[in-house]
Amino acid sequence: MAKSPKPLLFAVGGAHLDRRGQSSVPFIPGASNPGTMREEAGGGVFNALRLTVQRGVAAELLSIRGGDPAGAMVAAAIDAAGIIDSSAIFMDRATPSYTAILDERGDVVAAIADMALYELALPRQLRRRKVRDAIGRAQAVFCDANLPSEALQYLAGLCAGKALYALAISPAKIQRMLPVFPHLSCLFMNRREALALTGLPGDAPPAELHRSLAGKGLRCAFVSDGGAAALGYSAGGAFTIQPPEVDAIADVTGAGDALAGATIAALLRGAAFSAACREGLAASMLTVQTHSASPSFSPSQFAAAIAAVPPAEPLA
Repeated sequence: MAKSPKPLLFAVGGAHLDRRGQSSVPFIPGASNPGTMREEAGGGVFNALRLTVQRGVAAELLSIRGGDPAGAMVAAAIDAAGIIDSSAIFMDRATPSYTAILDERGDVVAAIADMALYELALPRQLRRRKVRDAIGRAQAVFCDANLPSEALQYLAGLCAGKALYALAISPAKIQRMLPVFPHLSCLFMNRREALALTGLPGDAPPAELHRSLAGKGLRCAFVSDGGAAALGYSAGGAFTIQPPEVDAIADVTGAGDALAGATIAALLRGAAFSAACREGLAASMLTVQTHSASPSFSPSQFAAAIAAVPPAEPLA
């Protein structure tokens, strides 16, 4: 019997240079802090796609990069990940970049996202015939808020009848997603992004956050909150999942991307939403224990991590 082909996820969004400087001592703002600098290819959609490929899903990526050494690094990483690269290259432009400063615990204390090329060029790329063809071949589409709101709306129109998943990226960009809420199969975000979207106070309980998000027309969402309980909801109801404790956090960069990638991969394999979210939390837990935004894990590591994530609890 012929083996069934892998489901294909077509993604549009960030694939760029990721720089991170981490202090080796308690971070002091405004001072020179000893530490370590790292560079790798990253980006919300790209990090998530690398995780989906590890979890048995084929992937195709549309992004934008420049004709510089950083762009060559990104291209090599896409190829190494086994992802179909449908990105556009602007030889006279610099590849977008993300630069973060982390404290000694691996938490972000400051970051700069130089993403102007996405704003300028990604919307035009969506009008290429090959994008419509790629969406037609795919079982689902994935995007991030590096696209301007008008481009997100255009993409949603191309995805009629297809599952469309989205990644919030940042509190500053999540508002771009509002017009496409009715089209989204699920929006992945952290609590800070959810609060920026809803305007709720920082101590808002999960039930209030659920009501506010659903009231904005968002039918399905998964909201992570570091080591605190994550909130998920869909047509099947709302729930929370308490992530297992992590002994040592190396770097939080890419944790939310890994969560989205593993959850989407599980959904495309036919898992129920709450079960898929457990897989996402397992991937996030594994990622924060490394110094890479998109590390590789063995099937046995994934199995052990998933087993450590407790079952979902219905939201009271």
